[in-house]
Amino acid sequence: MTVDLRTAIARGVVIFCLFEQFPCRAQSGVSGSATTAMSSQVSLVEGSGANPVSLSSAQVEHPDDSHGAAVAVPSSASASALADDGQSLQPPSPVPLVKIKSGFFARWGKVYMTDWTSTTPTDPDAPKRRGTPAPIPAPPYPASDWPIGGTQEIGAPDYSTYQLQTAIDGNPIKLSRTKWYGWAAIGANGSTNNRGNPSKGIAANAPSAYDVYPNTVVLDQLALYAERLADTVQTDHFDWGFRLTNLYGQDYRYTTSHGILSQQLLVKNSQYGYDPVMVYADMYFPKLGQGADLRIGRYVSLPDIEAQLAPNNYSYSHSILYTYDCYTMVGANLTVKLNDRWTLQGGISPGCDTAPWTSDAKLTGNVCVIYTWHTGGDALNVCDNTINDGKYAYNNLTAYYLTWYHSINAHWHTDTEGWYQYMKDTPNMWWYNTGVPYNKVTSPWPENTGNNHLLPSGSMPSTLNFGAVCENPSTSYAGSHAAYCYAPEWAVTNYVEHNFWNNTASLNIRNEIVDDIKGQRTGTPGIYEEHMVGFDFWAGTTVTFRPELSYTHSFSPYGLRALDIGPGSSVSALQNNTALLPSASVMKGIGGKTQALTVAADLIWHF
Repeated sequence: MTVDLRTAIARGVVIFCLFEQFPCRAQSGVSGSATTAMSSQVSLVEGSGANPVSLSSAQVEHPDDSHGAAVAVPSSASASALADDGQSLQPPSPVPLVKIKSGFFARWGKVYMTDWTSTTPTDPDAPKRRGTPAPIPAPPYPASDWPIGGTQEIGAPDYSTYQLQTAIDGNPIKLSRTKWYGWAAIGANGSTNNRGNPSKGIAANAPSAYDVYPNTVVLDQLALYAERLADTVQTDHFDWGFRLTNLYGQDYRYTTSHGILSQQLLVKNSQYGYDPVMVYADMYFPKLGQGADLRIGRYVSLPDIEAQLAPNNYSYSHSILYTYDCYTMVGANLTVKLNDRWTLQGGISPGCDTAPWTSDAKLTGNVCVIYTWHTGGDALNVCDNTINDGKYAYNNLTAYYLTWYHSINAHWHTDTEGWYQYMKDTPNMWWYNTGVPYNKVTSPWPENTGNNHLLPSGSMPSTLNFGAVCENPSTSYAGSHAAYCYAPEWAVTNYVEHNFWNNTASLNIRNEIVDDIKGQRTGTPGIYEEHMVGFDFWAGTTVTFRPELSYTHSFSPYGLRALDIGPGSSVSALQNNTALLPSASVMKGIGGKTQALTVAADLIWHF
């Protein structure tokens, strides 16, 4: 018997409805294409993986039974009630709700059904945002506020959806203040680079990240959060919050902090690992300015357009600028919102990506000033992220940041970031690469090279903490070799973003230039340009697909080539060119390139 596709689907729907007692109503007019246009008033806090959802002022009735779920007015109607400028218009009238008694996994499944059919219940009594309106919509962007690290967004309510917590509590409106949520992110890429080897730690797509191993399919992130947000909307009493972020996957390589389970990377150079990326407490003081947040623990460093956690980034890959700066800090940071224009931040830590109990720890300050204008549509963030002696240590980057966020209109915005970084007294890579015995004064080595002993097969350290290429690395160089030198770098990255399809998709364009003057960050000195075009496509607020195409070009001195090899390999090859072959021959021998094209994508499933 022949059964066409439509008949099969219809039978499946009938069976599902009968089995789950789901209120299937043909007159509701809900379809998979009726995806909600998210209000520009949605807000996500920094670093959060929870998913934003539009709010409706429709009166929604909720069951008293904590084990029941509620089906609300289809919020797809509110999509048509959004003007082009993203502001909410008159919401539709509510329809009767039906209680659904079910077990945990059935409730969890229904959370996704309501999300994909745009029938997620909304709270008519949700607190209102104070301060300036959110400048951009989320989705399709990671958050509706301009990024600010080291704090919650003061004055912004929690409008996020929590699939796992909704299944636990059974009521999507009256959720526990302590919430569990997370996501799984799987990525893949195809690249003209072809010499990568994850088992040997050869990241041939570097300096690109996080798709660092070419032509692979990987588990980038499996994340689980436990979180309680402080209520920063109210201004009459003290409140508190906390966050514990558990991350497993390939991306632990970028979040690892020296001294916190770091042997996975620094000793074993494992492709996959676990990292507790954020473990902190927030204390909210409403009477200090217009609100202040004191954060204590391990948290994401303050500046940056991008973020480590997959849902908090515009695209699958990250800029080179972001890849080679500070990631996390362990310390305390105070953020004070003086008024709608000025926000001040200051903190102390043992330094970038360094635990206070390691030998690399040193007392480090940071300070940022954020100025906002055009009713929140523009923001300028100036940061001195690492205030200490600036001398070489594990990722001890003295870094000055300037970031500008600009909303052009309801569908376009642009973000631009630049930094200048340096480390003083950086060991010359010449001594380690040529096997000269370690001497702290005359022939120093970089860190993480086997306690000043060569690693197996002369392999390089797996971290970003290279030494410097202080002079021409060729063996034919007749000058003297310095023991240490000053290692600076600078970078500029620009994003142009366009949201379309009722805020269910976005176009992401990234262009950047990075000058790693002494090769201390990437392993190979030179100028790198990178250009990326990508998209974000959302199914409701729970599934994100992000395809992209990127082009990278390196321009290195001394005839070096930086791409399709292990980071730092070209410098080592030239310094050990005892046959005095031309640089081009040496680079050809190791397979080095100067250009690369990469197609990549990831899929994020929120729970």
